[in-house]
Amino acid sequence: MTESATAENEAGTAQEAVQAPAGSSGHGLRRAVGVWGSFTWGYADVGADVYVALGLVMGAAQGGTNVAFLFAGMVYVCVGLAYTELAAAYPFAGGGQFYVLRGLGDLLGFAAGWAVLLDFTIDISLFALASVGYISFFFPVLRDTVDVSVLGLTFPQIQPLLIFAATLLVLFLAGLNIVGVRESSRFNEILGALDIISESSLLFFGFLFAFNGPLLLQQMTTAWPDPFHLAYGASLAIISFVGLESISQASQETVRPSTVVPRTSIGLILTVLIYALAFSNLGLAMLPWQTFAAHNADPVAWLASHVPLVGVIAGPYVAGLGATLVLISANAGVFGASRITYSMGRYRLLPSWFNYVHPRFRTPVRTILVFSGVALLELWGAGLSQNAFDTLGNMYAFGAASAYMLVFVSLLVLRVKDPWTPRPFRVPGNIRVGGAEGPPKALPVVGVLGFLGISSIFVMVVFTHEIGRIAGPAWIALGLVIYLFYRRRAGLPLFGSIHYDWSKEQLEVYRDAGEAEMAEELEENLQRRDRLLSGQSGRKK
Repeated sequence: MTESATAENEAGTAQEAVQAPAGSSGHGLRRAVGVWGSFTWGYADVGADVYVALGLVMGAAQGGTNVAFLFAGMVYVCVGLAYTELAAAYPFAGGGQFYVLRGLGDLLGFAAGWAVLLDFTIDISLFALASVGYISFFFPVLRDTVDVSVLGLTFPQIQPLLIFAATLLVLFLAGLNIVGVRESSRFNEILGALDIISESSLLFFGFLFAFNGPLLLQQMTTAWPDPFHLAYGASLAIISFVGLESISQASQETVRPSTVVPRTSIGLILTVLIYALAFSNLGLAMLPWQTFAAHNADPVAWLASHVPLVGVIAGPYVAGLGATLVLISANAGVFGASRITYSMGRYRLLPSWFNYVHPRFRTPVRTILVFSGVALLELWGAGLSQNAFDTLGNMYAFGAASAYMLVFVSLLVLRVKDPWTPRPFRVPGNIRVGGAEGPPKALPVVGVLGFLGISSIFVMVVFTHEIGRIAGPAWIALGLVIYLFYRRRAGLPLFGSIHYDWSKEQLEVYRDAGEAEMAEELEENLQRRDRLLSGQSGRKK
């Protein structure tokens, strides 16, 4: 789309906007992600969970760290199953934002996308910072603190070298994603394979040589946290959730998503749940929880360095391993932020300027640059606090909890509102509801439990995260101002929704993905729907 065409579309009427999603520039997103690429996009986020969260959760949940991870893991399983069903049925760029848009309309679709966008930009800054944190295992000078005075305000114990190095990593990843998703995906695949092998080896040697059951029980009994700190730790473990968002983000660039997405999502759910529980239990069984809180920049390297016999080698190795793993998580954050804004631009939730695709690289270059810039602002702002990791983790929790609440509601609504769409994977545990006419409608019990679980985490965030309680709503309020200003300026409904021919677009996406069987099934279902509606209309007459 040319600049002049973009301006004309934004100034057009709501009726003109109905015709097709914005940004039909002739340059679509390229399908280049296979099974392993899809898995590592998700693993890049959730695989890095324990590398970043272990120290933060230990500092909050203390002797209850394993229970905090277990509770978050149970909710994570429900979130993962919901995303698996939705991503396989609706393989569009945008992930949770798109599912909420389909199920609940434009305004809530924007709110969900904007909340997840907060998480992805924090993902970029938090994991870039964490990568430098693990590098500081070799160069402790990076953790040196200074007192900084700006405009008469004093900020004590700032780590300027850590922030500067993380800034360089964010700029590198932005450039990598501009070049293309295939190159970026290969970067994830290579490092992801190395990390999975290495994490498994570390757990094997740790449990074999260093696991101390009495110490685990002692810390769980003598250092059990009060309810406030246990809830605080469980809400910090929400970092696990965004990885599945990354898989759904890549579904429109994935080959045969109806087959690939369920396989990779289920594999990811099990892998990450096992790793999170294993590391939290091993940590409590090896070292006092206070030492992990003191090493929140490199907690897993600290753990590895204390494994008998292999610690001298394992410590430095895992430090390098952690630096690479959290770096690919930051890379997935750049990818996810760009795909959400690409989708929001296409559906007039944000100005269509955002959905411009570079004619050579076929990547959404503008969204990559803008929201990598937002990530830098978050990084620099958090860098003025005494604990940048905890500050970013606090901000992260609000966006994730609020967005996934809306995703669960959309899962339930779309089961009733859109039963005609093929669902190659369904969330297990379904109760049939509705009448005999039309396709069977089922209420997913896991979806209801997941909504209750994520709602409880949202309540924990509101009551335990002072920064998240302030910065999260402020971010949502800023987004709503931008949304309402843009929609009014473009002549689009402020609180209503633009009508799209979803079935037509869905058929095009299925065919482009090589999903001929799903396209055929959808066409047959739509014909049945039309006959059913025609019969109902005839009976009324």
